[in-house]
Amino acid sequence: MRFRKPMAFANIVSATFSGIETAPEVAVRALQESRLQSQLSYLEARSDFYRRRFREAGIAFSDLCSIADLERVPFTTKQDLRDSLARVRPFGEHLAAPIEEVVQVQASSGTTGSPSYVGLTENDVLAWQEVTARALFACGMRPGDLVLHGFSISKGFVGGIPMFQAVQYLGAKDIPVGADGGVDRLLIAARDLRPRCIIGTPNFLLFLADVAKDIIGMEAADLGVERLIVGGEPGGGIAAVREALEARWNATCCELLGGTDLGCTYWAEGDTQQGMHMVGPDHILAELIDPATGKTIPFEEGGEGELVYTALGREASPVLRFRSGDHVVVKAMATADGRTGPAIRCVGRTDDMLIVRGVNLFPSSVQDLLAGIPESNGVIRIVADFEGHSTQSNLKVLVERAEGRPGTLDHEIKAIAEERIRNALSVKADVRVVPANFFEKPGVAKVSLTLREMPDLTTP
Repeated sequence: MRFRKPMAFANIVSATFSGIETAPEVAVRALQESRLQSQLSYLEARSDFYRRRFREAGIAFSDLCSIADLERVPFTTKQDLRDSLARVRPFGEHLAAPIEEVVQVQASSGTTGSPSYVGLTENDVLAWQEVTARALFACGMRPGDLVLHGFSISKGFVGGIPMFQAVQYLGAKDIPVGADGGVDRLLIAARDLRPRCIIGTPNFLLFLADVAKDIIGMEAADLGVERLIVGGEPGGGIAAVREALEARWNATCCELLGGTDLGCTYWAEGDTQQGMHMVGPDHILAELIDPATGKTIPFEEGGEGELVYTALGREASPVLRFRSGDHVVVKAMATADGRTGPAIRCVGRTDDMLIVRGVNLFPSSVQDLLAGIPESNGVIRIVADFEGHSTQSNLKVLVERAEGRPGTLDHEIKAIAEERIRNALSVKADVRVVPANFFEKPGVAKVSLTLREMPDLTTP
Protein backbone atom coordinates (compact mmCIF):
# COMPACT_ATOMS: atom_id res chain seq x y z
CA MET A 1 0.00 0.00 0.00
CA ARG A 2 1.39 3.38 -0.97
CA PHE A 3 2.29 5.61 1.99
CA ARG A 4 1.08 9.21 1.97
CA LYS A 5 1.73 11.85 4.59
CA PRO A 6 -1.78 13.01 5.57
CA MET A 7 -0.85 16.68 6.06
CA ALA A 8 0.83 16.87 2.69
CA PHE A 9 -2.18 15.78 0.67
CA ALA A 10 -5.26 16.68 2.70
CA ASN A 11 -5.37 20.39 1.90
CA ILE A 12 -5.20 20.68 -1.87
CA VAL A 13 -8.24 22.96 -1.98
CA SER A 14 -7.95 24.39 1.53
CA ALA A 15 -7.20 28.04 2.20
CA THR A 16 -4.29 27.10 4.46
CA PHE A 17 -2.06 24.09 4.89
CA SER A 18 -2.84 23.78 8.61
CA GLY A 19 -5.78 24.82 10.77
CA ILE A 20 -3.41 26.46 13.25
CA GLU A 21 -2.96 29.32 10.77
CA THR A 22 -6.61 30.37 11.12
CA ALA A 23 -7.21 29.34 14.73
CA PRO A 24 -8.45 32.00 17.18
CA GLU A 25 -5.67 33.78 19.06
CA VAL A 26 -6.89 32.46 22.41
CA ALA A 27 -6.65 28.86 21.18
CA VAL A 28 -3.17 29.41 19.75
CA ARG A 29 -2.04 31.00 23.01
CA ALA A 30 -3.36 28.10 25.08
CA LEU A 31 -1.52 25.60 22.89
CA GLN A 32 1.69 27.62 23.16
CA GLU A 33 1.38 27.77 26.96
CA SER A 34 1.10 23.99 27.09
CA ARG A 35 3.95 23.36 24.67
CA LEU A 36 6.16 25.89 26.45
CA GLN A 37 5.80 23.98 29.72
CA SER A 38 6.75 20.75 27.96
CA GLN A 39 9.76 22.43 26.35
CA LEU A 40 10.93 23.89 29.68
CA SER A 41 10.68 20.45 31.30
CA TYR A 42 12.70 19.03 28.43
CA LEU A 43 15.39 21.69 28.80
CA GLU A 44 15.61 21.15 32.54
CA ALA A 45 16.15 17.44 31.98
CA ARG A 46 18.37 17.58 28.86
CA SER A 47 20.11 20.94 28.37
CA ASP A 48 23.41 21.63 30.17
CA PHE A 49 23.43 25.00 28.39
CA TYR A 50 20.12 26.25 29.79
CA ARG A 51 20.57 24.68 33.21
CA ARG A 52 23.80 26.68 33.53
CA ARG A 53 22.22 29.89 32.22
CA PHE A 54 19.28 29.59 34.61
CA ARG A 55 21.65 29.08 37.55
CA GLU A 56 23.67 32.13 36.55
CA ALA A 57 20.49 34.21 36.27
CA GLY A 58 19.11 32.96 39.58
CA ILE A 59 16.02 31.48 37.92
CA ALA A 60 14.39 28.12 38.50
CA PHE A 61 12.56 26.38 35.66
CA SER A 62 9.59 26.05 38.00
CA ASP A 63 9.42 29.85 38.23
CA LEU A 64 8.13 30.02 34.66
CA CYS A 65 4.44 29.24 34.75
CA SER A 66 3.27 31.20 31.72
CA ILE A 67 4.43 32.90 28.53
CA ALA A 68 4.47 36.22 30.40
CA ASP A 69 7.08 34.80 32.78
CA LEU A 70 9.53 34.43 29.88
CA GLU A 71 10.46 38.09 30.31
CA ARG A 72 12.50 37.00 33.33
CA VAL A 73 14.73 34.82 31.13
CA PRO A 74 17.92 36.35 29.63
CA PHE A 75 18.06 36.47 25.85
CA THR A 76 20.07 33.91 23.91
CA THR A 77 22.23 35.61 21.26
CA LYS A 78 24.16 34.44 18.22
CA GLN A 79 27.36 34.98 20.19
CA ASP A 80 26.06 32.76 22.99
CA LEU A 81 25.56 29.98 20.44
CA ARG A 82 29.00 30.54 18.90
CA ASP A 83 30.55 30.31 22.35
CA SER A 84 28.54 27.15 23.02
CA LEU A 85 29.80 25.60 19.77
CA ALA A 86 33.40 26.50 20.70
CA ARG A 87 33.04 24.87 24.13
CA VAL A 88 31.56 21.56 23.00
CA ARG A 89 32.13 20.16 19.52
CA PRO A 90 30.46 19.55 17.15
CA PHE A 91 26.96 20.87 18.02
CA GLY A 92 27.57 22.93 21.11
CA GLU A 93 26.68 22.77 24.76
CA HIS A 94 23.10 23.59 23.75
CA LEU A 95 22.65 20.21 22.03
CA ALA A 96 19.85 18.67 24.09
CA ALA A 97 19.46 15.28 22.43
CA PRO A 98 21.89 12.34 22.28
CA ILE A 99 24.25 12.85 19.39
CA GLU A 100 23.24 9.41 18.10
CA GLU A 101 19.75 10.81 17.45
CA VAL A 102 21.01 13.67 15.26
CA VAL A 103 20.14 12.75 11.67
CA GLN A 104 20.79 16.05 9.86
CA VAL A 105 23.15 19.01 10.15
CA GLN A 106 22.48 22.52 8.83
CA ALA A 107 24.64 25.64 8.88
CA SER A 108 23.95 29.35 8.99
CA SER A 109 25.42 31.55 6.26
CA GLY A 110 28.15 32.74 8.62
CA THR A 111 27.91 36.36 7.49
CA THR A 112 29.24 37.61 10.84
CA GLY A 113 31.85 34.89 11.41
CA SER A 114 32.04 31.10 11.27
CA PRO A 115 28.79 29.34 10.43
CA SER A 116 26.66 28.05 13.30
CA TYR A 117 26.05 24.34 12.95
CA VAL A 118 22.62 23.09 13.95
CA GLY A 119 21.68 19.49 14.64
CA LEU A 120 18.25 18.00 14.00
CA THR A 121 16.64 14.79 15.17
CA GLU A 122 14.16 12.92 13.00
CA ASN A 123 11.29 14.68 14.78
CA ASP A 124 12.98 18.06 14.26
CA VAL A 125 13.34 17.38 10.53
CA LEU A 126 9.66 16.49 10.25
CA ALA A 127 8.67 19.64 12.15
CA TRP A 128 10.80 21.77 9.81
CA GLN A 129 9.17 20.14 6.80
CA GLU A 130 5.67 20.68 8.16
CA VAL A 131 6.16 24.36 9.01
CA THR A 132 8.05 25.16 5.80
CA ALA A 133 5.37 23.40 3.74
CA ARG A 134 2.80 25.65 5.41
CA ALA A 135 4.89 28.68 4.39
CA LEU A 136 5.25 27.54 0.79
CA PHE A 137 1.53 26.77 0.59
CA ALA A 138 0.73 30.24 1.93
CA CYS A 139 2.89 31.72 -0.83
CA GLY A 140 0.92 29.87 -3.49
CA MET A 141 2.73 26.57 -4.02
CA ARG A 142 0.40 23.59 -4.43
CA PRO A 143 0.74 19.78 -4.51
CA GLY A 144 1.72 18.67 -8.00
CA ASP A 145 3.48 21.94 -8.89
CA LEU A 146 6.81 21.91 -10.69
CA VAL A 147 9.17 24.10 -8.65
CA LEU A 148 12.49 25.47 -9.90
CA HIS A 149 14.93 25.64 -6.98
CA GLY A 150 16.84 28.92 -7.17
CA PHE A 151 18.24 29.04 -3.62
CA SER A 152 21.75 27.74 -3.00
CA ILE A 153 21.74 23.98 -2.56
CA SER A 154 25.40 23.07 -2.03
CA LYS A 155 26.36 25.33 0.90
CA GLY A 156 24.57 23.53 3.72
CA PHE A 157 22.10 26.39 4.14
CA VAL A 158 18.42 25.93 5.00
CA GLY A 159 17.38 27.18 1.57
CA GLY A 160 18.96 24.02 0.16
CA ILE A 161 18.14 20.53 1.39
CA PRO A 162 15.54 21.56 4.02
CA MET A 163 13.69 23.60 1.41
CA PHE A 164 13.92 20.69 -1.05
CA GLN A 165 12.49 18.35 1.61
CA ALA A 166 9.63 20.75 2.37
CA VAL A 167 8.69 21.07 -1.30
CA GLN A 168 8.45 17.29 -1.53
CA TYR A 169 6.58 17.08 1.78
CA LEU A 170 3.99 19.49 0.41
CA GLY A 171 3.57 17.19 -2.58
CA ALA A 172 5.23 19.40 -5.20
CA LYS A 173 8.14 18.47 -7.49
CA ASP A 174 11.45 20.23 -6.90
CA ILE A 175 13.81 20.81 -9.84
CA PRO A 176 17.07 20.87 -7.83
CA VAL A 177 19.35 23.02 -9.98
CA GLY A 178 20.07 25.64 -7.32
CA ALA A 179 21.81 28.98 -7.65
CA ASP A 180 25.08 27.04 -7.50
CA GLY A 181 24.10 25.31 -10.75
CA GLY A 182 24.45 28.59 -12.57
CA VAL A 183 22.23 31.03 -14.39
CA ASP A 184 22.36 29.12 -17.69
CA ARG A 185 21.17 25.81 -16.21
CA LEU A 186 18.38 27.48 -14.25
CA LEU A 187 17.02 29.34 -17.25
CA ILE A 188 17.33 26.31 -19.53
CA ALA A 189 15.37 24.27 -16.97
CA ALA A 190 12.74 27.02 -16.83
CA ARG A 191 12.47 26.97 -20.63
CA ASP A 192 12.37 23.18 -20.95
CA LEU A 193 10.22 22.25 -17.92
CA ARG A 194 8.02 25.35 -17.48
CA PRO A 195 7.77 25.32 -13.67
CA ARG A 196 4.75 26.94 -12.07
CA CYS A 197 6.86 28.24 -9.15
CA ILE A 198 10.41 29.51 -8.68
CA ILE A 199 11.99 29.86 -5.24
CA GLY A 200 15.07 32.02 -4.61
CA THR A 201 16.40 35.32 -3.36
CA PRO A 202 14.67 38.37 -4.88
CA ASN A 203 17.75 40.03 -6.35
CA PHE A 204 18.90 36.79 -7.96
CA LEU A 205 15.50 36.19 -9.55
CA LEU A 206 15.57 39.75 -10.90
CA PHE A 207 18.96 39.04 -12.42
CA LEU A 208 17.65 35.83 -14.01
CA ALA A 209 14.88 37.84 -15.65
CA ASP A 210 17.39 40.42 -16.90
CA VAL A 211 19.53 37.84 -18.73
CA ALA A 212 16.82 35.39 -19.86
CA LYS A 213 16.52 36.77 -23.41
CA ASP A 214 20.28 36.59 -23.98
CA ILE A 215 20.63 33.04 -22.64
CA ILE A 216 17.49 31.20 -23.80
CA GLY A 217 16.08 33.58 -26.39
CA MET A 218 12.92 34.22 -24.38
CA GLU A 219 11.76 36.83 -21.95
CA ALA A 220 11.15 35.57 -18.41
CA ALA A 221 7.56 36.81 -18.69
CA ASP A 222 6.91 34.27 -21.46
CA LEU A 223 8.02 31.20 -19.47
CA GLY A 224 4.66 30.64 -17.81
CA VAL A 225 5.83 31.01 -14.20
CA GLU A 226 2.92 31.92 -11.94
CA ARG A 227 4.56 32.22 -8.49
CA LEU A 228 7.83 33.72 -7.34
CA ILE A 229 8.53 32.72 -3.73
CA VAL A 230 11.41 34.78 -2.37
CA GLY A 231 13.36 35.16 0.85
CA GLY A 232 16.82 35.19 2.38
CA GLU A 233 17.43 38.93 1.95
CA PRO A 234 15.52 42.25 1.78
CA GLY A 235 13.67 42.76 -1.48
CA GLY A 236 10.48 40.75 -1.41
CA GLY A 237 8.89 43.31 0.87
CA ILE A 238 10.27 46.35 -0.99
CA ALA A 239 7.56 47.71 -3.27
CA ALA A 240 9.81 48.67 -6.19
CA VAL A 241 11.66 45.33 -6.16
CA ARG A 242 8.43 43.35 -5.91
CA GLU A 243 6.86 45.33 -8.77
CA ALA A 244 9.92 44.74 -10.94
CA LEU A 245 9.86 40.99 -10.19
CA GLU A 246 6.17 40.66 -10.96
CA ALA A 247 6.46 42.69 -14.18
CA ARG A 248 9.51 40.89 -15.55
CA TRP A 249 8.22 37.39 -14.76
CA ASN A 250 4.49 38.13 -15.22
CA ALA A 251 3.99 36.26 -11.94
CA THR A 252 2.79 36.89 -8.39
CA CYS A 253 5.58 37.44 -5.86
CA CYS A 254 5.22 36.35 -2.21
CA GLU A 255 7.77 36.55 0.57
CA LEU A 256 9.21 34.15 3.18
CA LEU A 257 11.20 34.74 6.38
CA GLY A 258 13.02 32.23 8.58
CA GLY A 259 16.39 31.35 10.01
CA THR A 260 18.62 28.38 10.73
CA ASP A 261 18.33 28.39 14.51
CA LEU A 262 14.55 27.86 14.55
CA GLY A 263 13.74 26.24 11.24
CA CYS A 264 13.87 26.73 7.51
CA THR A 265 11.11 29.32 7.10
CA TYR A 266 8.17 30.12 9.35
CA TRP A 267 6.77 33.48 8.27
CA ALA A 268 4.96 33.60 4.93
CA GLU A 269 2.78 35.88 2.86
CA GLY A 270 -0.60 34.86 1.49
CA ASP A 271 -2.51 36.17 -1.51
CA THR A 272 -3.63 39.30 0.33
CA GLN A 273 0.05 40.40 0.24
CA GLN A 274 -0.36 42.48 3.38
CA GLY A 275 2.65 40.96 5.08
CA MET A 276 4.00 37.66 6.38
CA HIS A 277 2.16 35.60 9.00
CA MET A 278 3.76 33.22 11.48
CA VAL A 279 2.67 29.85 10.08
CA GLY A 280 4.21 27.73 12.84
CA PRO A 281 2.97 29.15 16.15
CA ASP A 282 2.64 25.61 17.50
CA HIS A 283 6.38 25.09 16.94
CA ILE A 284 7.80 28.59 17.53
CA LEU A 285 6.78 31.25 20.04
CA ALA A 286 7.54 34.75 18.71
CA GLU A 287 8.01 37.90 20.79
CA LEU A 288 8.60 41.48 19.65
CA ILE A 289 11.08 43.58 21.62
CA ASP A 290 12.58 47.05 21.59
CA PRO A 291 16.17 46.23 20.49
CA ALA A 292 17.60 49.08 22.56
CA THR A 293 15.93 48.25 25.87
CA GLY A 294 15.02 44.59 25.48
CA LYS A 295 11.48 45.33 26.65
CA THR A 296 8.63 43.37 25.12
CA ILE A 297 6.40 45.24 22.65
CA PRO A 298 2.85 44.06 21.92
CA PHE A 299 2.11 42.80 18.43
CA GLU A 300 -0.23 45.49 17.12
CA GLU A 301 -0.56 47.35 13.84
CA GLY A 302 2.29 49.84 13.46
CA GLY A 303 4.43 48.14 16.09
CA GLU A 304 8.11 47.90 15.26
CA GLY A 305 10.98 45.98 16.82
CA GLU A 306 13.19 42.89 16.81
CA LEU A 307 11.84 39.35 16.69
CA VAL A 308 12.74 36.99 19.55
CA TYR A 309 11.98 33.26 19.38
CA THR A 310 11.48 30.32 21.71
CA ALA A 311 11.39 26.82 20.23
CA LEU A 312 8.38 24.66 21.16
CA GLY A 313 8.99 20.93 20.85
CA ARG A 314 12.55 21.16 19.53
CA GLU A 315 14.83 18.27 20.50
CA ALA A 316 18.38 18.65 19.16
CA SER A 317 19.27 22.36 19.25
CA PRO A 318 16.50 24.17 21.13
CA VAL A 319 16.76 27.89 21.86
CA LEU A 320 14.97 29.98 24.44
CA ARG A 321 14.32 33.72 23.87
CA PHE A 322 16.70 33.81 20.91
CA ARG A 323 17.37 37.29 19.50
CA SER A 324 16.99 36.89 15.76
CA GLY A 325 18.32 40.31 14.75
CA ASP A 326 15.39 40.67 12.32
CA HIS A 327 13.79 44.11 12.63
CA VAL A 328 10.15 44.09 11.57
CA VAL A 329 7.09 46.31 11.28
CA VAL A 330 3.61 44.96 12.00
CA LYS A 331 1.49 45.80 8.95
CA ALA A 332 -1.84 44.22 9.93
CA MET A 333 -3.56 42.13 12.59
CA ALA A 334 -5.13 39.17 10.79
CA THR A 335 -5.89 39.37 7.06
CA ALA A 336 -8.76 38.73 4.69
CA ASP A 337 -7.55 35.21 3.85
CA GLY A 338 -8.50 34.11 7.38
CA ARG A 339 -4.99 33.90 8.81
CA THR A 340 -4.87 35.10 12.38
CA GLY A 341 -2.05 36.80 14.17
CA PRO A 342 0.07 39.72 12.98
CA ALA A 343 1.28 40.22 9.42
CA ILE A 344 4.81 41.66 9.32
CA ARG A 345 7.42 43.07 6.96
CA CYS A 346 11.12 42.70 7.71
CA VAL A 347 12.88 46.02 7.14
CA GLY A 348 16.38 44.77 7.88
CA ARG A 349 18.70 43.38 10.50
CA THR A 350 18.88 45.20 13.83
CA ASP A 351 22.67 45.30 13.49
CA ASP A 352 22.32 46.77 9.97
CA MET A 353 20.53 49.86 11.27
CA LEU A 354 22.51 53.07 10.78
CA ILE A 355 22.18 56.28 12.75
CA VAL A 356 22.92 59.20 10.45
CA ARG A 357 23.01 62.51 12.30
CA GLY A 358 20.62 61.10 14.87
CA VAL A 359 18.19 59.57 12.36
CA ASN A 360 17.71 55.79 12.42
CA LEU A 361 17.45 54.15 9.01
CA PHE A 362 17.84 50.78 7.33
CA PRO A 363 19.62 50.23 3.99
CA SER A 364 16.46 48.53 2.69
CA SER A 365 14.56 51.80 3.21
CA VAL A 366 17.02 53.57 0.92
CA GLN A 367 16.72 50.81 -1.67
CA ASP A 368 12.95 51.13 -1.53
CA LEU A 369 13.21 54.85 -2.27
CA LEU A 370 15.71 54.59 -5.12
CA ALA A 371 14.85 51.32 -6.84
CA GLY A 372 12.15 52.99 -8.93
CA ILE A 373 14.30 55.76 -10.44
CA PRO A 374 14.01 55.02 -14.19
CA GLU A 375 17.38 56.60 -14.95
CA SER A 376 19.07 53.95 -12.77
CA ASN A 377 18.90 50.17 -12.86
CA GLY A 378 17.72 49.89 -9.25
CA VAL A 379 21.03 48.66 -7.79
CA ILE A 380 22.27 50.64 -4.77
CA ARG A 381 24.80 50.28 -1.96
CA ILE A 382 25.23 52.21 1.29
CA VAL A 383 28.83 52.97 2.23
CA ALA A 384 29.17 52.87 6.02
CA ASP A 385 32.91 53.58 6.20
CA PHE A 386 32.89 54.60 9.84
CA GLU A 387 33.26 52.85 13.19
CA GLY A 388 30.11 51.29 14.59
CA HIS A 389 26.68 52.27 13.31
CA SER A 390 26.54 56.02 13.92
CA THR A 391 27.91 58.94 11.92
CA GLN A 392 27.61 62.72 11.84
CA SER A 393 28.50 62.77 8.13
CA ASN A 394 26.09 62.70 5.21
CA LEU A 395 24.77 59.29 4.15
CA LYS A 396 26.97 57.89 1.38
CA VAL A 397 25.05 56.11 -1.36
CA LEU A 398 26.22 54.51 -4.61
CA VAL A 399 23.65 54.11 -7.41
CA GLU A 400 24.18 52.22 -10.67
CA ARG A 401 23.05 54.11 -13.76
CA ALA A 402 20.77 52.37 -16.24
CA GLU A 403 22.30 50.23 -18.97
CA GLY A 404 23.28 52.37 -21.98
CA ARG A 405 22.76 55.69 -20.20
CA PRO A 406 25.66 58.15 -20.67
CA GLY A 407 27.65 59.21 -17.61
CA THR A 408 27.25 62.83 -18.66
CA LEU A 409 23.70 62.71 -17.27
CA ASP A 410 24.65 61.30 -13.88
CA HIS A 411 23.86 64.64 -12.23
CA GLU A 412 20.16 64.00 -12.90
CA ILE A 413 20.20 60.68 -11.01
CA LYS A 414 22.18 62.27 -8.18
CA ALA A 415 19.69 65.10 -7.79
CA ILE A 416 16.63 62.82 -7.82
CA ALA A 417 18.16 60.36 -5.36
CA GLU A 418 19.35 62.99 -2.89
CA GLU A 419 15.97 64.73 -2.94
CA ARG A 420 14.07 61.48 -2.32
CA ILE A 421 16.31 60.56 0.63
CA ARG A 422 16.10 64.05 2.12
CA ASN A 423 12.31 64.22 1.81
CA ALA A 424 11.53 60.69 3.03
CA LEU A 425 14.25 60.01 5.60
CA SER A 426 15.17 63.55 6.74
CA VAL A 427 18.89 63.04 6.17
CA LYS A 428 21.30 64.56 3.70
CA ALA A 429 22.90 62.14 1.29
CA ASP A 430 26.01 62.22 -0.84
CA VAL A 431 24.99 60.15 -3.86
CA ARG A 432 27.56 58.99 -6.38
CA VAL A 433 26.55 57.32 -9.62
CA VAL A 434 28.51 54.31 -10.85
CA PRO A 435 28.32 52.44 -14.16
CA ALA A 436 25.71 49.77 -14.81
CA ASN A 437 26.97 46.35 -13.66
CA PHE A 438 29.53 47.98 -11.35
CA PHE A 439 28.63 45.61 -8.51
CA GLU A 440 28.84 41.84 -8.71
CA LYS A 441 25.63 40.28 -9.95
CA PRO A 442 23.53 38.27 -7.46
CA GLY A 443 24.27 34.57 -7.22
CA VAL A 444 24.72 32.01 -4.47
CA ALA A 445 25.56 34.56 -1.77
CA LYS A 446 22.97 36.89 -0.28
CA VAL A 447 23.14 40.50 -1.41
CA SER A 448 24.45 42.89 1.24
CA LEU A 449 23.29 46.47 0.77
CA THR A 450 25.98 47.87 3.10
CA LEU A 451 29.69 48.25 2.28
CA ARG A 452 32.13 48.96 5.09
CA GLU A 453 34.63 50.72 2.83
CA MET A 454 34.37 52.82 -0.30
CA PRO A 455 35.13 50.76 -3.44
CA ASP A 456 37.51 51.97 -6.14
CA LEU A 457 35.41 54.36 -8.24
CA THR A 458 38.05 55.06 -10.86
CA THR A 459 36.48 52.51 -13.24
CA PRO A 460 34.94 54.53 -16.07
